[in-house]
Amino acid sequence: MTLPLDHIVIAVQDLERTIADYTALGFNVLRGGEHPGRSTHNALVVFADGAYFELIAWRAPAPEERWWQQLQRHGEGIVDFALLPTETGAVVAAAQARGLDYEAPYEGGRLRPDGAQLRWRNARARSQDLPFLCGDLTPRALRVPEGEARVHPNGATGVARLYVAVHDLRASLARWRALLGEGADIGEARLSDDGSAYRASLRLGATALVLAAPAQGVATGTLGHRLATRGEGPYAIELQVRQPASALALDETATHGARIVLAQVSPARETAAA
Repeated sequence: MTLPLDHIVIAVQDLERTIADYTALGFNVLRGGEHPGRSTHNALVVFADGAYFELIAWRAPAPEERWWQQLQRHGEGIVDFALLPTETGAVVAAAQARGLDYEAPYEGGRLRPDGAQLRWRNARARSQDLPFLCGDLTPRALRVPEGEARVHPNGATGVARLYVAVHDLRASLARWRALLGEGADIGEARLSDDGSAYRASLRLGATALVLAAPAQGVATGTLGHRLATRGEGPYAIELQVRQPASALALDETATHGARIVLAQVSPARETAAA
């Protein structure tokens, strides 16, 4: 089953400040609009490969929302990610048939600044090492702009790798196989060069998803911080850039807590993001 990366969610306190900071980092930032029935508003950073960052903030407290809870407890940063199904209900039904516990699909939407109404159908996993699904009911081009909107002064063209922290690599890989089904492109688990973590990569369209678990039960570095604070979930991003360059880790104050590295990434190479 083909389930490409749709977007990565970065929760922030002040959307206007975040838009200014990401623009200063060389990203083309688009105002996304508001979510009816919620206090959230967002901005987008869309890449040529079709994936995007959702920069999301709240105009009022929302204690019932998990992303808002994480923002209050742990500060700004990466809180979630979504895959793009052709039809959300069909993917959920197939995953459930393979024994995976996904919640029932539900509808959501956004009102763009120009008045366009967007609608989608989401479904959420009960395990935080898995993504939620975001399948469009209105044309995706309305939700994810194309053309010049995807061109960035800093040369970023797409999400080469997304790192996801997990406690138990074997158990997480079993859940991912249940989600992706037959034909899933999943690599073997390997020990990192420094011996601190076991990792396994799987292909999500143009993006390599890297699952990482501590080798000795206690993780260190960025992986350890993610597991100790937010628990399982996405914690670092490598963006592909056009021009050859050494890997450049962006200032996490300017990225509002998101670990983002710009690099020319080959399939066999991992940068300092993890």
